[in-house]
Amino acid sequence: MRNLLVIAFAAITLGVAATPSFAQKPEIVFNLAVQPKFAACLGVPGKPRPYAQVIVQRGELNDVLLLRATNLKPNLGFDLFTIENTNLLPDGTPDPNFKNFGLAWYQTDVQADSDGNAEVAIKTILLDQIFGFDPAASLEPTHTFHVGFWFNKPEDAAACGFNPAAPTPFNGEQNAGPNAMISVPNDTTRLGPLCTNPKKEGDKFVCVE
Repeated sequence: MRNLLVIAFAAITLGVAATPSFAQKPEIVFNLAVQPKFAACLGVPGKPRPYAQVIVQRGELNDVLLLRATNLKPNLGFDLFTIENTNLLPDGTPDPNFKNFGLAWYQTDVQADSDGNAEVAIKTILLDQIFGFDPAASLEPTHTFHVGFWFNKPEDAAACGFNPAAPTPFNGEQNAGPNAMISVPNDTTRLGPLCTNPKKEGDKFVCVE
């Protein structure tokens, strides 16, 4: 069950803070990091670096996520996912030990306008409890505590070395480009930002629901 806390969505823009009666945070704010390899295809050369901020507010039955991005290349399309793993380290550099993104959950499309701005909101289970499982594939309950978006068209990242003939499955047609921006892990817990209440168990951290 979700924790009983109702926060008006208008508080996102008004900056209103509330004091929860439990350990989980009522609101989190974090930035997404640009994939270094594809930065030139994501933004406009000579312009400010692309920037994306995520705000998530906890609700009584589900949560609200607001993504705002600026300085993108005009009219580019993207696909937003919550994912199990990130391929970046806490400082935003590539993780040399990265294997794969793990479980990925398609959330929404993201579209940059003619000025390179994009904004989208979703309402679903997000903070501390987001997970998926599949007994048929022997997949135990698996959390997706990271947020990222992928180029919708493989061709949009071709100039940065991506091969359009080998697309990724990160859109509705399973014919997407590479990851454009993604969250980074916490430097201490190594968990994604959608976990707000980590607890150490043995030599690793888990998220307390």
